[in-house]
Amino acid sequence: MSPILDSSRYDSYKGVTAMLTSSVANEIAVDTSAIIGFNVLITDRDGMVIGSGDPSRVGSFHEASVEVVRRQTAMSHDPDAARRLVGVEPGITLPLVLDGEAVGTVGITGSPGQVERFGRLVRNQTEILLRESVLLSSRLFREKAVEDLLRNVAHYDRETADPGLLTLRAHELGYDLRQRRVVVVVDVETPAEPTKVVRALRRVFDDPQDIVGSTSSGRFVVLHMEKVPVADRCARVPGEIGTGCKAGIGGRAQSVPELHDSYQDASTALYLAERLAGAASVVHIDDLRVHELVASSGRQLRARFVRALAGELSALADWPILRQTIITWCECGFNLVRAAAELRIHRNTVVYRLNKIEELTGHSTRDARFVLKLYLACVADHLDSRRP
Repeated sequence: MSPILDSSRYDSYKGVTAMLTSSVANEIAVDTSAIIGFNVLITDRDGMVIGSGDPSRVGSFHEASVEVVRRQTAMSHDPDAARRLVGVEPGITLPLVLDGEAVGTVGITGSPGQVERFGRLVRNQTEILLRESVLLSSRLFREKAVEDLLRNVAHYDRETADPGLLTLRAHELGYDLRQRRVVVVVDVETPAEPTKVVRALRRVFDDPQDIVGSTSSGRFVVLHMEKVPVADRCARVPGEIGTGCKAGIGGRAQSVPELHDSYQDASTALYLAERLAGAASVVHIDDLRVHELVASSGRQLRARFVRALAGELSALADWPILRQTIITWCECGFNLVRAAAELRIHRNTVVYRLNKIEELTGHSTRDARFVLKLYLACVADHLDSRRP
């Protein structure tokens, strides 16, 4: 089972705005230095250089930055002032402030009279880039947290997991798992960028409480607040994604254990649909409950059941046609006209096939108990005949 969400990761998510990473700082410093023609360095709040157009200065201590962070005001350093400070060259040092907190400094090396005019511009641009980086990090962290939540729902174990903990984690992300939902599992058949698929699914499932994310390569999960028939929404998915995909729909759920069951149902619906000829791209488990029950028995048991009920029928060359006739006739409520339309044949052809089945089995197709058992045998044989 996937590990339960780590609370420390959520704590770091809440404090992500205070982060100033060396990779981001160095990229900003190098690019800005190239643009203005003066060396730009960036320090953390402790005065350590974490980015610079001059690689030799990265990792050194910049004493002036400590006071700049403390006072949150800019300082300029002429050659005499610079010599009295550790790791400082002539220039200007300005505080980097995010959400009212100084997270570091940006310095420009050169004659204070020359570089001062760049100071405000460079600081403002650096703060903008840092905010964008923080927002991106926040979004990425949230996406990962949502994926972890969905995986934990998918792999939930009643014996070992605490549903209250998952409900709490969802609440921290702004979701209430106690509201009624339906799980939709979408399998993308051709390679696609996961973020693009997630965005497409969010255009379809656009309720603020809809939870959308990827759980594995090619598989996406939606915990959907059903307000309109979910099948109608799912029908829009292929057009939004723009690639081949199938969607399985589970039952309604209003708790973590029920959401897990709904996920299992949706996954089972997709599994069964792969083994049914002509299955739609959107399948609901409620339409496949009989198939689910039959598939849950062992394959050897199913094979014995088919031999016992179908007998000589299963050895005939046209058995697949007779099998589909029985399935369609039963699922059409034993209505010859509806069954003929579904099979796209004449009504008399259905009658002929049913008479042939009666002759070979020795049972009347008006015997409801026999027909029901034969229907289940046909479903079992159909599933196993398409087994990968």
